[in-house]
Amino acid sequence: MLEDRASVVPTRLWSRSHRSNVHAIYGLKEDVLRKGTRKTGAILGIAATAALAVFVATATAGHAQTRASTQVCFLMPDTKTSVRWVQFDAPSLVAALKNYKVTYVVENSLGDPQKQKAQADQCISNGAKVLIIAPIDSGSASAIEKSAAAKGVKSIDYDRQVEGGVASLYVSFDGHQVGVLQGNGVVNGLKASGAYSKHPVVAELNGGREDANSFLFKGGYDSVLGPLYKNGTFKKGPDQFTPGWDNPTGGKIFAQMLVKTGNKIDALAVANDGLANAAVVVLKTHKLKPIPMSGQDATPQGVQNIISGWQTMTVFKDVRKLAKVAAAAAVDLLNGKTPKTTGTVKTAGRSVEPAYLIAPQSITKANYKLLFTSGFLKKGDVCNGSYAQYCK
Repeated sequence: MLEDRASVVPTRLWSRSHRSNVHAIYGLKEDVLRKGTRKTGAILGIAATAALAVFVATATAGHAQTRASTQVCFLMPDTKTSVRWVQFDAPSLVAALKNYKVTYVVENSLGDPQKQKAQADQCISNGAKVLIIAPIDSGSASAIEKSAAAKGVKSIDYDRQVEGGVASLYVSFDGHQVGVLQGNGVVNGLKASGAYSKHPVVAELNGGREDANSFLFKGGYDSVLGPLYKNGTFKKGPDQFTPGWDNPTGGKIFAQMLVKTGNKIDALAVANDGLANAAVVVLKTHKLKPIPMSGQDATPQGVQNIISGWQTMTVFKDVRKLAKVAAAAAVDLLNGKTPKTTGTVKTAGRSVEPAYLIAPQSITKANYKLLFTSGFLKKGDVCNGSYAQYCK
């Protein structure tokens, strides 16, 4: 059964092997789903045009029994910076952990570092031996990891590096390569528009400084764009980070960029789809034409912007693969084994960190349908309303 609920934010999803129980927070009120239900919620409107699909699982396990048998805890950062955390990562990791028949808890701290710490502490009190952490910021996450380690609990850095942390493994996509794909997307967009040879002004709208990944992405697209700035092919425009990856703030920053340049921005390297859409909204508000623009996460909204001509590309990071790697690593750690790696990464404030990195993929108007054929997105998620006309 499908159920749409505006402003319902799930903060905790409990599960015991094939059984699970969901807690949804209505402001300060907690709604515990009872036996035999399966529901999918929707969070509507982080920004005016944003939509968030919410994963909710079958509620059959007793609350106290489940809390006492937790083995793995997945700590998500928020629901605002990207729809991926709830729409893709949570259900994918739940499915992967179920296959191993381990008990788990999935938490979302809603952007509050103190809440994430409290959730970690509660998980450990309930018996968790492995924390899978998608950090809000490195400072708070490293404290969580060190506190956990002192109690014999292992940690896995999920998607984002934790500077100064002590995690046993970093599982993610190749962040530098994500940025390279974004930079190439901007270049290809400028060539397609005929602006490449006209010394276009290229601006950069980066993620949050508190996230080490923001620098990996920026380093990637700067490796493509930097030489073109240096040789005069492109003119470097405004270049700013977006505190907390907050989309409305990103929109305001881009609007200020337009004011600063007299609307003379010919392309925009953008860190993810949420920030890209914020920029698209600003362009439309100012009645300006589309410009080459990158993105990331292959969200339904990002793909809609691509097929309608407002965004050049996005980066597909198949989090189903990431979830399987994270789940396998967690089980290895539970069993005292060393998780598989693809190599190591340099993470500030600690020794070289073992890592398992997955290759990302560029998505454009030419190949977006592979998101449907791969089962990552449903065609109906993208080809609906005014966007149906673009799905040929």
